[in-house]
Amino acid sequence: MSPRIKTLRKVLNPPIIKGFKPYGPDTEKINSLPVYLLFEEYEALRLCDYDKSNHHKASVMMGISRPTFTRIYASALQKIAIAFVEGRQIAIEGGKVYFDSDWYECVQCNCNFNNPERDKKIETCPLCGSKKISNFIFDNASESPDVKHCNDKCICPSCMYELEHKYGKPCNQEICPKCGHLMKRKGTPNC
Repeated sequence: MSPRIKTLRKVLNPPIIKGFKPYGPDTEKINSLPVYLLFEEYEALRLCDYDKSNHHKASVMMGISRPTFTRIYASALQKIAIAFVEGRQIAIEGGKVYFDSDWYECVQCNCNFNNPERDKKIETCPLCGSKKISNFIFDNASESPDVKHCNDKCICPSCMYELEHKYGKPCNQEICPKCGHLMKRKGTPNC
């Protein structure tokens, strides 16, 4: 059975921060790998726990089904629990989402902001006044942060060529660059 195609999830605003770090006397003794909270998981938490929306209303706002929303929300809660119990950092990035409006990023202060007045051109950062601004660029799931931490490989059964597994893309959809055959998974299946 082939995996379901992921639809883009709508995020109204990117988070105002990029993550959280634990603090305390024993922080250097704990696991240093961060827990990656995807933008869609952040949005699910924001809609349910901050805005107090129910799952149905939040799923409509994100443009996904209610069961899909529930899975995203449960994943977010589990990742936060892992971070709290194991004392790990939380990094908010990645996922398969699109933003509700055009967003910008200040190079100087790393502030993310949008342009509510579409007829006016953005020229300065509203927080620090810097003119060094750029469009907020978001990489989709193929560039998810989890890719960096995936040790699995895709292998060609014909010529044995190996390449790094891409998170969210099944190996059997990869084509071997050497011989053109479909690749297969090598390593653990739960990356």
